[in-house]
Amino acid sequence: MELNWNQIDDKWRSKWYEAKDFETDPNDKPKKFITVAYPYPNSPQHIGHGRTYTLADVHSRYYRMKGFNVLFPMGFHYTGTPILGMSKRVQANDEELIEAFKNLYNVPEEKIKEFVDPVKIADYFHEEIKAGMIEMGYSIDWRREFTTIIPAYQKFIEWQFRNLKEKDLIVQGNHPVGWCPNDQNPVSQHDTLGDVEPDFSEYIVIKFNIGEEIVPVATLRPETLFGVTNLWINPEIIYKKVKVDGETWIISAECAYKLEFLNKKIEIIEDISGSQLIGKKVHSPTSEDEFLILPASFVTATTGTGIVMSVPAHAPYDFQALEDIKNGNQKNIEDSLRNEIEKIQPVTIISTDGLGDIPAQEVIKRMGITNQDDPKLEDATKEIYSKEFYEGKLNSNTGEFAGKKITFVKEEVKEWISKTGKSDIMLELTNESVRCRCGTECVVKLLNNQWFLDYANKEWKAKAHECFESMNILPNDIRTEFFNVLDWLRERACARQHGLGTKIPWDTDWLVESLADSVIYMSFYTMAKFVNSGEILAENMNDEFFNYIFYGNGDSEIIAKNAKITIEKLEEIRKEFLYFYPVDSRHSGRDLVPNHLTFFVLNHVAIFPKENWPKEIVVNGSVLMDGKKMSKSMGNIIPLRDAVKKYGADPIRLAILISAELLQDADFNAESISGIKNRLQSMYNECVKFNNPGKIGTEPEDIWILSKLSKLIFEVTESMEKMRLRESLHHILYGFDSDLQWYMKRASAKNRNDISGVLNRVLATRISMLSPFAPHIAEEMWEKLGNSEMVSRSSWPKQEEQTDDRAVQNESLLSSVMNDISNITKVTKITPKKIIIYTADIWKSKAYHKILSGVNLGETNVGIFIKELISQKETENVKKDPDFVKKTLKDILSEPMDLRKTKLNAGEIDESEIISNELSSLIEADYGIKLQVFSENDSEKYDPKNKARMARPYKPAILIE
Repeated sequence: MELNWNQIDDKWRSKWYEAKDFETDPNDKPKKFITVAYPYPNSPQHIGHGRTYTLADVHSRYYRMKGFNVLFPMGFHYTGTPILGMSKRVQANDEELIEAFKNLYNVPEEKIKEFVDPVKIADYFHEEIKAGMIEMGYSIDWRREFTTIIPAYQKFIEWQFRNLKEKDLIVQGNHPVGWCPNDQNPVSQHDTLGDVEPDFSEYIVIKFNIGEEIVPVATLRPETLFGVTNLWINPEIIYKKVKVDGETWIISAECAYKLEFLNKKIEIIEDISGSQLIGKKVHSPTSEDEFLILPASFVTATTGTGIVMSVPAHAPYDFQALEDIKNGNQKNIEDSLRNEIEKIQPVTIISTDGLGDIPAQEVIKRMGITNQDDPKLEDATKEIYSKEFYEGKLNSNTGEFAGKKITFVKEEVKEWISKTGKSDIMLELTNESVRCRCGTECVVKLLNNQWFLDYANKEWKAKAHECFESMNILPNDIRTEFFNVLDWLRERACARQHGLGTKIPWDTDWLVESLADSVIYMSFYTMAKFVNSGEILAENMNDEFFNYIFYGNGDSEIIAKNAKITIEKLEEIRKEFLYFYPVDSRHSGRDLVPNHLTFFVLNHVAIFPKENWPKEIVVNGSVLMDGKKMSKSMGNIIPLRDAVKKYGADPIRLAILISAELLQDADFNAESISGIKNRLQSMYNECVKFNNPGKIGTEPEDIWILSKLSKLIFEVTESMEKMRLRESLHHILYGFDSDLQWYMKRASAKNRNDISGVLNRVLATRISMLSPFAPHIAEEMWEKLGNSEMVSRSSWPKQEEQTDDRAVQNESLLSSVMNDISNITKVTKITPKKIIIYTADIWKSKAYHKILSGVNLGETNVGIFIKELISQKETENVKKDPDFVKKTLKDILSEPMDLRKTKLNAGEIDESEIISNELSSLIEADYGIKLQVFSENDSEKYDPKNKARMARPYKPAILIE
C-alpha cells in the first residue's frame, strides 16, 4: 500500500495536540531548554528556513526520549523597520512586491490591501509561519508564544535596557553605523536586502595638493605613501570641486555625498571633468616630490574619493596601468606627457620573501596579465597584499619606519601623517551596495548623541570570552569565529527613530533597535504562558517584578501586591525561571554568528549571574536548491507549507538533514525526496510484515544481530550527542542493511521460520531512533508494530551492557569465508563440485593472539615477536614457518582498531567447529553441495594441492574443485 503522507501527518499532529505532548512545566525530571532564533514574519518560511528549526526540533525530541523534561518554545520578532518598509512599498503600489505577495507567497488580494498597516503584514505571516511549523511536526510549547510588540514584552525590554544603562554598558556618543538615508535609521543585518550585515572600513585620506586645492586619496595602506609614483583619475568621471570644512577638495560626487554623513560640512563649488586633470602635477604632503595625474579605467567614482594613489611596485593594477600607457595601449595621451611617463619607475618599499624585487611585475608576468581590464588583476592584488601584510617589512627608503613589519606599522604611519595636518579619516562600507529593505543604498553615518551598546568594553568582552570558553559550541571548529567577532566588535547602535518596537525608557524619541531587543528574550519564555493566560498583566510588570523573578531581589509580599498577583503565583513564575534557565542549547544559522549569536552571549553575561549563562550554541549552514543558492530572482524558493503539501513533512525533514552535516550547505532536490520516500515506504512495509514481537531466537546469528544492533545504538547515540545528524540518519536508514541481509541469508539457509521476533526488535529499535527525525511516519510504523503508546513517548534505546564479541567475530569469520569463496569462483569461473576449507593449526591460533595482544600494546617488531614465540613451547613451531609472523602482523595491522578489540575480547575460537556447524547450510543453499572442513594438522584430510599449510587464523585456506 502506497503511503498517504499528508494523511499520516494530520493523524499524528492531531494526536500530539490532543495529548498536549509538548506542553512543558517544571517537574522532577532533569530539564533541557532548547531555543532557536525566532522568525521575522515578513514572508512565509521556505525550505532554507526549515533546516535550522528542524535541527532544533530533532534535538528536542531526542532529549525527551533520553528522559529529559524539554522546553522548546517559539516567539515572533516584529521589531524593526523591514515590515514598515514593506508597508510603505504597498502604499506606493510597488508592483514587484505585490507580485511576490500574490504569486510567490499566495497571499489573497483582499489581504494585500490590508498590508498598508505594517502590523497586518506581521500578523499574516506570523500565522503562516506558525501553521508551517505545526505542519512540519515541530514539538513546540505554543502556550509560551509571544511577539516582540506585546506590552508585557515591551516592559521586559525596558527593564533590560535600564539594567544595562545602570551598569554603564549603554553609552551615548558619536559613533559610525550603517545607515539608511531614506528611513533615517541605523541598519543591521535584518534591515537589509539579502540580510547583509553592514560592515565598514576606515580609510586614511591623504591630502595631495595643486596650489590651494586639495586632491585627496583614500587608502587602507598609508605606509604605501612612500612608494607613490603618480595619481590615477578616471577621465570619464565628472568630479566635483567641493568645500569640505572650509578646504577646497577635488573628489567624486559619490564621495561628496558620503562625506555629508560623516559630519563634514559640504558645499559644492563646480564640476570638473577628470580629463581636465590629466597631466597636472600634485605635491606630496610629506616631501618635496611632485607626481603626475594620469588616466586609468579601473578607477571608480564609488570607492574612496574617486582618485587613487599609484604604487606600481606593490599594486598590480597600478603597474599594469602604467605599462598600458608605456606600450601605447592608452590613447589620448599627449606625446610630451608620454615622454615624462616613460621616466616613471616603480619604487619598491617592502621586502617579502618569494615576491622578488618588483612584486607586482613578477606576479603579473606569472599570471599572464596583459591589460588593466584583466579580471586576474584582482587575484594578483589579493596574493601580494596578503603575503606582504603578514610577512613584509619596510625598506630603508621609508625613513623612521624602516625594518618594521607591515602587520604592525599602519597605526604608526597613520599617526605620523596626522601630525602633519595632511590627512583625514573616511569611513566606507566594506561590503559595497548594501541596500535597506526599502531599496535605498546604505552609507556609513557618524551618529551624534546616539545610544550605543558598549561592546568595545574590555571587561564585558572578558566575561563573554569566559562564557564562550566554557560553553559547548557545535561544530567546535566555528568557535574561533566567535572569538574573532568578539575581539573586533565595536560600539553598536541600539536605538533608532522608526519602526516597530519598544521605546528607550529614558529617551522616548528613540526605539530599541531590532537586534538589541532579541538577545535575552529566551528568559521571557519562562513567564510568557502566565502573560498569555492573563495571570499577570503588562501594566503590573515593573522593574521590581523582573528583579525578583530573575534575581530573587526584593520583598516578595510587596512585589506580589504591586503586581496584583498572589505570592504563590509570584513564586510559581520565579520557579519556572529557576527550573528552565539557563538555555541548554541555542540553535541558529551561521549568518548570525557576527551579530545575534555573539550579542546573545554578551548580553547574558552582562545581565545574568554565571549559573544562568548559556551552555551551548549549535550553528548550521544554509540550504541550496539543486546546488544553487535560493533567491527570489532565480525563482527557486519553495515556501515550506507548499513543500509539506507536495511531499509530506517527514521526507522534507530528512532531505534537508541527510545531505550535509551542520556547517556544510545542505542541498535539497526532488530526487533525494523520492529516494527517502522509497526508503521509508520499505521500512513501513517491513513493519506491517513483522508486526509480531514474538520470541527472540538463540541461534548464533540471532545473538550476532542483536550484538550488532547494540553497536548501532551506540553509534547513533554518539552521533546525536555531537549533533552529527547526517551521520545518525545514515546509520539508522542505511548502515544496518548489510548486517540484516547477512542475517536473513543465514536464517534462510537454515530454513528458519522463527525470526519475526528478532526482526520486530530490530525494526522497533531503528524506528525509535528515527522518531526525532521523521516523527509522523515513525509513529505510524510504531503503531503497525503493535505498540499502543506513541514512539515519541518511548525511551531512547539503550545499548546492551555487554556486546557478544565472540558472536560478532564468528559471523565475521563466516562472512569473510563466503566472500572468499565467491571471489574465487568469479575469478576461476569454476562451477564448484567440491569446496574444502582448511583451518589453521592450534599453535597458529595461539601465536596469532599473542601477536594481537602485542600489537594492542604498541609492539610491531617482527623479530621480537619471533623470539618470544619460539621461547614458548605452545608456539615454538613458528621456527618452522617464520613468514607466518610477518603475514599475521600485516593481517592485524590492516584491520580497524575496533575489530582488533573484538578479536581480543573474543579470545581463541574453534574455527573448524564454527565453519562446520554454521557454514554448511550456506554452502548448500548457494552451491548445492556438501562442505568439507579439515584442520591443517588432520592426517586424514583431502589436500591434493597442499593448501592446508597456507591456513592462518581467521584466514582459512580454500580448495575449490
